[in-house]
Amino acid sequence: MTHTPSPARRGARARARAALLCAALLAVTVQTTAAAPAFAQAPARYGESDCVRTGRPLGGEAREVLAIARKAKADLHLKSVELKVTSHGREVLTEALGESMTGVPAEPDMHFRAGSVAFSYVGTALLQLVQEGRVSLDDTVERWLPGVPKANRITLRMLASNTTGLHDYVTDPAFLAELEAHPFRHWTPQQLLAYPYSHPFWYEPGTNWSYSHANYLLLIQALEKITGTRIDTLLRERVTGPLGLDNTRNNFTPDIPRPVVHAFTSERGLYEESTFWNPSWTTAPGAVITTHVCDLARSAAAIGSGALISRSSYHTLLDPGTVGLGHPTATCPATICLEQTPAKHFGLGVIVINGWVLQNPSFSGYAAIQAYLPSDGLAIAVNATKTKDTPDGNQAEVVAQRIAAALAPQAPLAID
Repeated sequence: MTHTPSPARRGARARARAALLCAALLAVTVQTTAAAPAFAQAPARYGESDCVRTGRPLGGEAREVLAIARKAKADLHLKSVELKVTSHGREVLTEALGESMTGVPAEPDMHFRAGSVAFSYVGTALLQLVQEGRVSLDDTVERWLPGVPKANRITLRMLASNTTGLHDYVTDPAFLAELEAHPFRHWTPQQLLAYPYSHPFWYEPGTNWSYSHANYLLLIQALEKITGTRIDTLLRERVTGPLGLDNTRNNFTPDIPRPVVHAFTSERGLYEESTFWNPSWTTAPGAVITTHVCDLARSAAAIGSGALISRSSYHTLLDPGTVGLGHPTATCPATICLEQTPAKHFGLGVIVINGWVLQNPSFSGYAAIQAYLPSDGLAIAVNATKTKDTPDGNQAEVVAQRIAAALAPQAPLAID
């Protein structure tokens, strides 16, 4: 018998598309004359007890940010907001508002899912390997991934910059229906890749731009083959370890390290807890990460300043050749092949918007953003969870946008 998708299901699909397309549209004017990265050396390491609310009394800038966050929480009907803002490495404000669960206050050191933030780490690790002469961005992948369609025409650069033409399984109605029906299901990369492989390419590799989670599944597999190292170990050795991101961890199960900020969503038509829905579909095993807001702010500044890569690699991180791509064709609609401009484009695992370098994960009731403005040394990290009245979309972005408008009005964090 045929089944007509419910409004809730259609909404879930629309939200999934919006999250992907948003993560694609985003971009920053590449600042080739930017100051040297703020993290010249690895910073002091965070510990479990270091992510605490800013002590009182607050300075004027911190009071302004706190007032903005409180108003945004009320306006957007958010259950919790965790945030950390720094300027040139100096703390402006660390705070948590609202509740994790009923009667359980949110705290800054509570952990949450960080989704696509891992893609920025993967892009940085890839550029490190290029610097070491172990690979070229323009190496085709048939050596490591011979079973991939058009492997002799797809390069590492195309995987990292979303220019392969592969469909995104998160926009596939069949995948979305299965995900909605079985949110605790464990997915393997092979099961996920079967969805884009069942469709023709949107375009010939390298000729256009469209966001696809499949690209990062494949890139992670390639990096594991190139290095002979599992991706969780590789990222810890090359990115999260050197940056002291002790609370940013891969999880091979749906568990989240304690303490946890709990998530809730109405994606399936009723308001329900989604904290431990299985996140295996979000990316490859070994790169499904959780973090807390203090690590997220440090991550924003380090990745956004190119702390772990050379200046030339940093320019590639910000624009690996995506600017100028993104145009509709007879086979790729404008909602998929999105225009990539100097002001708004996808880099190598990061999004660039009006000078901001960011990532913005949003799924299963969690919404977060890490954003860094190199010209101002300004880092904003926000995680937000929902009540039943919270509007659709990544509301952590809205909180960050309002903070950015106050602290850096010359560079709008205009994600939508």
